[in-house]
Amino acid sequence: MAMDYAKCAKEIYENLGGRGNLVSVAHCATRLRLVTVDNGKIDRKKLENVDGVKGVFSNNGQLQLIIGTGTVNKVYDEFLKVSGMSAATKEEVKAAAAARQPLIKRIVKAMGDVFVPILPAIVASGLMMGLVEALGKAMPAFAGSDWYGILDLLANTAFVFLPVLISVSAARVFGGNIFLGAVIGMIMIHPNLINAWSVGSMDPSEIPVWNLFGFAIR
Repeated sequence: MAMDYAKCAKEIYENLGGRGNLVSVAHCATRLRLVTVDNGKIDRKKLENVDGVKGVFSNNGQLQLIIGTGTVNKVYDEFLKVSGMSAATKEEVKAAAAARQPLIKRIVKAMGDVFVPILPAIVASGLMMGLVEALGKAMPAFAGSDWYGILDLLANTAFVFLPVLISVSAARVFGGNIFLGAVIGMIMIHPNLINAWSVGSMDPSEIPVWNLFGFAIR
């Protein structure tokens, strides 16, 4: 027997706490994705028993109903009709869900969004640095070779220019221009600034000072 998409959509809508409790809705390959105002108004038990719904769970501020490939898009179209809502993309629903999260969760998520994409570069560089250093200690002759020099350069590049990676990633996450983000990162490692390694071995009185707007900036 063919599934009644309109009936499925209507029953889903009736158990979500009304139109005022709905913020945004989209769908992926198998799931209907919803952002609601108050999850306490949702009757999850009844949702799970709706014909066509194979599972209900919450994830990252979204209520997700598993409906299935080739079916969810038809139920979604009917849901838009019965609810009077406008179609949204997965990214828009994800953004709406994130905006409704507690502040601490939003901060943690933002940090994750900035650092997770650059982790492969950091991990790979860290492993390579460890291997090159270990080979250099195990074989003193290798430590003075050209191969050691080039491999050490390749290994530590991600750490030497880490501010650039972070700035580009942060600009992407917060909607800035990634090229301007890169420039900010480059400013942080500009050769006109004294790097941290040098500062660690200097006396404070030896550090040059810029006098700008009445402030003494080392």
